[in-house]
Amino acid sequence: MTYDAKIDRLPIFALFDLKGPQEALSKWAKDTPAFPKGPNKLTHKASATLCHIGPRRWLLRDDLENEATWSASLNPEEAPADISIVRVSDTQTFFRITGPDASEVMSIGCTLDLHPAVFADDAVSYTEFFGCKALVLRCEHGFDCAVEQSFGNMIKDFLNRATA
Repeated sequence: MTYDAKIDRLPIFALFDLKGPQEALSKWAKDTPAFPKGPNKLTHKASATLCHIGPRRWLLRDDLENEATWSASLNPEEAPADISIVRVSDTQTFFRITGPDASEVMSIGCTLDLHPAVFADDAVSYTEFFGCKALVLRCEHGFDCAVEQSFGNMIKDFLNRATA
């Protein structure tokens, strides 16, 4: 079956893993998007996205060209002992699946319920995607899906086969 969906392997993003109490991170990381109101939610500010991905854990994603600005703003080396900020930009490969059949393509490799009533525009979650741990979030007209970089070529192959 063919699907009306477009699959793009996205360029590397600037990614920062933030861990610790939200109050402490909010004081230290003042320029980030607002902290999401709950787990598995995300917020945006300009080109940056802040994802609440676990207890006391967030992922900041932005265009790679902004990485140096974020490094200077977040100043991980000087962060207080109760928080951790680590640049992890080179660890993830992102794919964007968009189009009328994006949900159907995602359902081939992912068991997460992605119906808008359950997985809203501000949703983000870890799940499995073709057997690999993956971060899934909504984007305009579809989904972004990130896997550990070493699985990028394998996931691209699986997506090509699924939509062939």
